[in-house]
Amino acid sequence: MNSVFVYCEIEDGVVAEVSQELLTKGRSLADELKCDLEAIAIGSGLEGIEKQILPFGVDTLYTADDKRLYPYTTQPHTSIVVKLFQEVKPQIALMGASSIGRDLGPRVSSALHSGLTADCTSLIIGDHEDKKAKKKYENLLYQIRPAFGGNIIATIINPDCRPQMATVREGVMKKEVRDENYKGEVKALDVNKYVSDEDFAVEIIERHLEKSKVNIKGAQVVIAGGYGVGSKENFDLLHELAAVLGGEVGASRAAVDAGYADHERQIGQTGVTVRPKLYIACGISGQVQHRAGMEESAQIISINTDPNAPINAIADYVITGDVAEVVPKMIKFYKQNTK
Repeated sequence: MNSVFVYCEIEDGVVAEVSQELLTKGRSLADELKCDLEAIAIGSGLEGIEKQILPFGVDTLYTADDKRLYPYTTQPHTSIVVKLFQEVKPQIALMGASSIGRDLGPRVSSALHSGLTADCTSLIIGDHEDKKAKKKYENLLYQIRPAFGGNIIATIINPDCRPQMATVREGVMKKEVRDENYKGEVKALDVNKYVSDEDFAVEIIERHLEKSKVNIKGAQVVIAGGYGVGSKENFDLLHELAAVLGGEVGASRAAVDAGYADHERQIGQTGVTVRPKLYIACGISGQVQHRAGMEESAQIISINTDPNAPINAIADYVITGDVAEVVPKMIKFYKQNTK
């Protein structure tokens, strides 16, 4: 059991951001374990794809290039990954917790009897002692994720089965190129050795993709509202403040459930993860499932009537007051003092 392995999602010849984030994390895990980082790209027309992958510190990139492999379909991708894992025997395998990763991951782990932890928010290396079996394990992957509706943070380990598999949500890990000129090896797989005609029983006839009009994840300033904002009309104040600051409006799950904001604006365990330079939390209590999606923000301002709200514990600045009174003052001040 050698490498740390990352499955790279590819859409229109571009490697998904979540995959690049996992390559960054995978490189750091591989450094700690003193092993190689490997990756696989499956699709069609993959010439030059290594330029988007090797710079993250990938030692070996496997490519499976066949016009039948794009767009993604479950069975051929599963067959290729399962058989490759049986050959190279990675100790850790990572995928994005996207629609593709959530489809592919369980099928691969089931075929390999390896187990899988979904929607991880952190991955670290650690040891474990099984006192009942009187066994000690070294260098296990601690797969950390919120559980029971976000009420606890669970640390999950897989002592005996390999690979240790996890899916990770987009935005949770930082994306960082190791070296633009990193020297890794590219190995082209003979697709026909890994798939059969039966794998292509399902054919995609037509696809309709619609990109989200909201770009919360890429915003440098996020104004987020919770149930404490009080109404959909009060959310208009947040949009006005966001317009003044050049930011985006986000929401907690409670605010979305109450109909104050659309689901595509939801931040947290069941929404998107953001890392803006400034995060203004308006009427958000700050339960763990929401904090999981924003606690890496560079600077956090909390506006809340409750001075003991959990969000205040991670905020850099706390304003105790009513959102409906504080936000208009902020809008007026920023308009006066913004060039």
